[in-house]
Amino acid sequence: MFIETEQTPNPLTLMFRPGRTVTGSESVDFANADAAEASPLAAALFALGDVDRVFFGHDFVSVTRNPAGSEWLGLKPQILGVLVDHFSSGAPLLTAGFAAGQAATGFDDDPADADIVLQIRELIETRVRPQVAEDGGDIVYRGFKQGTVFLEMQGACSGCPSSTMTLKMGIESLLKYYVPEVTDVRAI
Repeated sequence: MFIETEQTPNPLTLMFRPGRTVTGSESVDFANADAAEASPLAAALFALGDVDRVFFGHDFVSVTRNPAGSEWLGLKPQILGVLVDHFSSGAPLLTAGFAAGQAATGFDDDPADADIVLQIRELIETRVRPQVAEDGGDIVYRGFKQGTVFLEMQGACSGCPSSTMTLKMGIESLLKYYVPEVTDVRAI
């Protein structure tokens, strides 16, 4: 099995493409080893010791290493071994009963803002998420309140040095242009 490895804008995160679908449509973010209990693959990656975050996208796995731990030179072959073993074995990605959307959903939007929220969600789904996935991450809508859009950054986007620029210069500008009611965009 050949697994392609790509760098991301986050120097602590590498993206691994196994040449097959990983999650399908929903992404899954494991921010720590405790959350990884829901996935045999994520648990095996965290068990390597120097892994800080694991993210499953449609057709890739992003792994973020601990900045104080091993360099990629030593960690990358170990990650590749875990990925090959997992995908070759046919083991499930997630444990039974785990739902990809289990993460915090933010807060309830005001029903009076339904049209605005629909526009925001559509722009994020069609213009933002596909671009961010190319860099090994995801951005998920979490809420809209009094002109502010709240987004959760996942995978390579979480902790990325350029994430603030992406959020403010890219996403905020896009949303303000198409949805005048948007005055601010914040990461949660």
